Amino acid sequence: MAWQSMASPAVFATIGDALPRESRALGFTWQSILKRLPMVFSPLLGGALMGSLGLRAGIHLSLLLTVVFAGMALLLLSRINLPVLSSHSLTLGNLWRSFHPVLKRLLISDIAVRTCEGMADIFAVLYVTNIMGISLPRYGVLVAIQLATSMLVYVPAAKAADRIGRKPLVIATFLFFACFPLAVVLAHSFLAAAFAFVLGGLREIGEPSRKAMIVDFAPAETRARTVGLYYLVRSLSITPASLIGGLLWRLNPVGPFLSAGVIGIAGTTIFTATIRGRDAG
Repeated sequence: MAWQSMASPAVFATIGDALPRESRALGFTWQSILKRLPMVFSPLLGGALMGSLGLRAGIHLSLLLTVVFAGMALLLLSRINLPVLSSHSLTLGNLWRSFHPVLKRLLISDIAVRTCEGMADIFAVLYVTNIMGISLPRYGVLVAIQLATSMLVYVPAAKAADRIGRKPLVIATFLFFACFPLAVVLAHSFLAAAFAFVLGGLREIGEPSRKAMIVDFAPAETRARTVGLYYLVRSLSITPASLIGGLLWRLNPVGPFLSAGVIGIAGTTIFTATIRGRDAG
């Protein structure tokens, strides 16, 4: 379960090393699309195997297929040959002090927006199914709508970043993060909930641009370590978000969603006010 967090700095650094600055947003776009395509089909395949072979045999065969695909991934990775840039050793403190000021300001706004996500997203299924009364299968449809929306906007958003710059797209992403929890609690029908989850999918519209910004402001010789420290600080900072959301839920199920919306708007405002367009790229 920790593999994604462990591999993320290397993935960022690989994209940053392999692509020029103007192509990195599109690079992250295709990486995000290719990462999500298996997420669409693999649950269907796993469910079909378990349904036809039984739970135990289906899980065993699914595990075998997982090992096979992991082996294929290792073979593909062995063909990636990027030069290793030597650099002097840096402590975490020195690495943090070497952060570009723009990267630090992006991190502050990112922490606020991800706190918004952590407070509300984990309770979305409970609110939709228990409070709104939407069945679990129909909730699955909502998740599919969100995922499909994300995939549909990736490429147009990357092309838009080339024309209008990255800042407007990152602002849009942060706004959708803030609007999603508010739209969930304002929804009183399945159609309204579907609209809320479309907004949830649109949160990905500026994610490639945000990731490209991180890579742009990470020095090539310390790129992987800079990305790793960025996400370490962000993850540690947002750790209490779900706990706070749970405490607010006990008071009123609407509480975590409204609070998340306010925090998301604050994060969007911080980014808009502190990052200049030419800094975002």
